[in-house]
Amino acid sequence: MLTRTTDTTLTTDAPTAALDDEAELLRRYHVEGDREARTILIERMMPLVRHMARRYAGRGEPLDDLIQVGSVGLLKAVDRFDVDRGFKLSTFAAPNIAGEIKRHFRDRGWSIRVPRDIQELNAKLTRAADRLTVTLGRAPTVMELAEATDSSEEQVLDAMQGAQNYSTVSFEEPVGDNRVALDLLGEEDDGFTTAERRVLLEGGMRALADREQEIVRLRFFAGLTQREIAERIGISQMHVSRLLRRSLDDLRAQMTPAEDQQETPARLRAA
Repeated sequence: MLTRTTDTTLTTDAPTAALDDEAELLRRYHVEGDREARTILIERMMPLVRHMARRYAGRGEPLDDLIQVGSVGLLKAVDRFDVDRGFKLSTFAAPNIAGEIKRHFRDRGWSIRVPRDIQELNAKLTRAADRLTVTLGRAPTVMELAEATDSSEEQVLDAMQGAQNYSTVSFEEPVGDNRVALDLLGEEDDGFTTAERRVLLEGGMRALADREQEIVRLRFFAGLTQREIAERIGISQMHVSRLLRRSLDDLRAQMTPAEDQQETPARLRAA
């Protein structure tokens, strides 16, 4: 009887002592500014963080990252705790830890809409890969992952490909060689501008008389001099010069938008 009574007393008093100790540590930190008390509280609450982080494991994020994110929630809970409210720190810390982890998933959500079955298989693959890596002592093959998740190899490959859309990458993300992700994107193709200019030029050329078209072609596409053009067509070099100048003016008029022609006709004629 005496032994049982003693054991009962120890069993009921231990939690009370722990709560009293926790309340004292919280008081020392918030009232007296004791940073050591804060550190002790955080160390004691880390098992809760790890426990809650494991609930969200297997969703595409490493467990260590989730524990780190949950620790941020714990720090906020300890710092925001109101010692006058009279409830346990764990009661206040749990929703803070969960909220921080959920926010992490929201911020790092799928950047492209991926079918739900792919997302679910990707979560299974993450768990299976961790388990098989420990068992096999190496990274598992696609075939081994397929067997572990009751999937086909093609489904596993699709899920792996889909996992690449899980998070976005900043354009400023370093990618080595003093470059950022933006440097890997395609540049503006000058060929489009060249093609547009060719279309405009073709329309302008059609507006010229046949002889003027030939003179322009020989001068700018064949590279002949005005004297060589004159000899080939059978007119004087001066006449070639006048026809060439007039043809270029006509081409500018054809290739320039009407509003620009109205604003700067003199400039265009002098160009």
